[in-house]
Amino acid sequence: MEKRNETVIKLAQTALMAALCFVSFTFLQIKIPMPGGDATSIHIGNAFCVLGALILGGWYGGLAGAIGMGIADILDPIYITGAPKTFVLKLCIGLIVGLVAHRIGKINESTDKKYILRWSVIASVAGLGFNVIADPLVGYFYKMYILGQPQQMAEVLAKWSTATTFINAVVSVVLVGVLYNALRPVLLKMGMIRQTKVKTA
Repeated sequence: MEKRNETVIKLAQTALMAALCFVSFTFLQIKIPMPGGDATSIHIGNAFCVLGALILGGWYGGLAGAIGMGIADILDPIYITGAPKTFVLKLCIGLIVGLVAHRIGKINESTDKKYILRWSVIASVAGLGFNVIADPLVGYFYKMYILGQPQQMAEVLAKWSTATTFINAVVSVVLVGVLYNALRPVLLKMGMIRQTKVKTA
C-alpha cells in the first residue's frame, strides 16, 4: 500500500513539474521566426525537466519535460509538427540527468553540499549537453525526411537551433544549479526527496 501511495505522490509531482515545463516554455519564451513559417526560441523549459529529474529521478523528470513541452508544442501552430521530436528528446534529457545524478553521483546518499552541487551541475551539463547536439541534429533529419522540408531550409533552422539551444542550456544549468541546491533542504523536510544511506564524500 505504501509503495502504491509513493507512486501516486510521484505522479502528482511529475504533473506539477510538467505544468512548470509547459508554463515556462509557453509564456516565458523569446520566439525567433525562421523562413518557411518555422521558428526557434530561447526559453527555460528544459530547466524544469532537469530539475524534475534531480528531484524525482530520470523517468519522472523526463516524462514531466516530455509531457509538459510536448503539450506546449501541440498547442502552438508553429511547433505542433515537432511535438513527437520534443517528446523523445525531453524524455532523453531526463533519463541522462537521472542516470548521472542518481546512478553515478548518487546525490541522495550524500549530505555534503559541495558534493551535491558538483554532481547536480555535472548531471545538468550532461543532459543539456546531449540536447545541444541532439536537438539540431534530430531536428535537421526530422524536418527533411519526416516533414519533407527542403535541405537548405532544414540547414538554416539547424544552425539557428544550435545557437538557441546552447544559450538555453547555459541559462538552464545556472538556473537549475541555484534552484535545486536552494530548494533541496526544504524538499528533504517535505519528504519530496528521500535521503538514503548517507555518503559524505
